[in-house]
Amino acid sequence: MDDDRGGRGRRRGRGRGGHGNHGGEDKDVRLSKSMSYALRHGANQMGLQMGTDGFLFVEELLANPQFRSYSLEDVQRVVATNDKQRFKLRPHPEDGRLQIRASQGHSVQVVDLELKPILAGSPDCPAEAVHGSYLRNWNSIKQQGLSRMQRTHIHLAPGLPGEDGVISGMRRDCDLAVYIDVPKALADGIEFFWSENGVLLTAGNTEGKLLPKYFSRAVRLKPTSKKNY
Repeated sequence: MDDDRGGRGRRRGRGRGGHGNHGGEDKDVRLSKSMSYALRHGANQMGLQMGTDGFLFVEELLANPQFRSYSLEDVQRVVATNDKQRFKLRPHPEDGRLQIRASQGHSVQVVDLELKPILAGSPDCPAEAVHGSYLRNWNSIKQQGLSRMQRTHIHLAPGLPGEDGVISGMRRDCDLAVYIDVPKALADGIEFFWSENGVLLTAGNTEGKLLPKYFSRAVRLKPTSKKNY
């Protein structure tokens, strides 16, 4: 999951893909980052026509100057090999032209991400979900809660990276895990959803926050000795 604080700065620094110093990053990593920015945040500014469901045509993406050095095969490879399944390809239901979208993480409004609502007491309702963040943000988080900031959802995972079935929902460099009591939040009317790639998403309350009263625990992930907060 993306950190609720500090993310905007990192996103600006790397997001517009092709406009920065990528150092030793390989071609697929650069393409993945560029697609993430375009499909989650920057389509309108880049002149790309995105549908309300978050899909845009791959041919239009590749025609954009930012993607001129990439091919359809490059896009297909990055989608197929992305370990967090960040992207989805599909043929357009009417004309069969290939489309692509980001699975989640949007700051632009997307009305249909094929999200599955989580109902209290249902078999797929987790007792806890975890949000990855950073120790430097803990003082603010424990007072104000988690915020979706400029995105449409707060990202949560069903467990820590590497645990069984957990493929996405948290940056691997996070050093703080904040655990959320999902049933308690659901009882207060907070909505949660499963994304197609197994990330739990919530818009939080009317202010876009998950308040500290829904925290069940917080654990320091690094160094390896864990500590509850």
